[in-house]
Amino acid sequence: MGTHALDQDLEDLAGLARAALVREIDASGAWDADPVWREAFAAIPRHLFVPYYYVGAMGGYERLWGEDPDPRKRERWLRGAYADAPLATRVRDGELVSSSSQPSLMAKMLTELEVRDGDAVLEIGAGTGYNAALLSHRLGDDSVTTIDLDTDITESARRHLDAAGYRPAVVTGDGARGVPERAPFDRIIATCTLTSIPRPWLAQCAPGARILAPLATGLIALRVQDAGHAEGRFLHTPAYFVPLRGDTRPEPEPAHLGELPRRARGDELFRFLLTLTAGSLDPYDAYTLWEREDQPVRERYGVTVSGARAWAWLDDPAGPYAWPLP
Repeated sequence: MGTHALDQDLEDLAGLARAALVREIDASGAWDADPVWREAFAAIPRHLFVPYYYVGAMGGYERLWGEDPDPRKRERWLRGAYADAPLATRVRDGELVSSSSQPSLMAKMLTELEVRDGDAVLEIGAGTGYNAALLSHRLGDDSVTTIDLDTDITESARRHLDAAGYRPAVVTGDGARGVPERAPFDRIIATCTLTSIPRPWLAQCAPGARILAPLATGLIALRVQDAGHAEGRFLHTPAYFVPLRGDTRPEPEPAHLGELPRRARGDELFRFLLTLTAGSLDPYDAYTLWEREDQPVRERYGVTVSGARAWAWLDDPAGPYAWPLP
């Protein structure tokens, strides 16, 4: 089989795989509240944004790429590009630096962002550029800004976006400081895990703006009142992302949990509470609270930012259960 025929076969396979991915996201209900996102996912070829990625192999990583001389490995790369799964796109010294998020989670987050025509959106964490392409497809290039700290990441994101026909603003810099020259923003979406809400974001938001960001192992949705105030609750959806690099640093997971009951140590919601309150609540006190409050779901937790203070809370911002954020 000639090279051109093989390329065409892969192109045909990409179309089929993309359609299958859209059906899978359809079935998950991720965009039920805003099905316009379906058009963006159906239109944008994800494989253009992941020319290579890494999969776990023998305690390390195996690199799959679209230029592999082995046609079977090229097909494996392409099929993987359209799996509803996160893809490791940059690994440095054995540590994951950047990834392409699970498409159904991306669809859920974009839906929860509640964008409107004409909204200006700032994305924190450019990644491969795929999420910025989805935003640009919906809102137009001029309405989208994406930022990342790593020059290699932003340069490759620009190349991927250009190959797919999109040209949003791609900025190299510290995402915790936002992009003041492109403000004000109506929406901010982060694709990296935070430990607190960077204050510059609030100052760069229009009143009433919505911020959606991974915090601890959940997704916090904040409504911005003004440059000094924002508040909101966590969504039901769990979320695990690469930490934001820059001013915000992730807290280490609490150690010495061996004396806690096994069912608590293995419970995803209990570990969410541990991560959210790390550094301010002893793990054993967290367990007592978790039991007393009937193992609370994520939606009962929230975050308030008021001036120089930011805190997480259970049920009520002014209630008895509140923990300072960094």
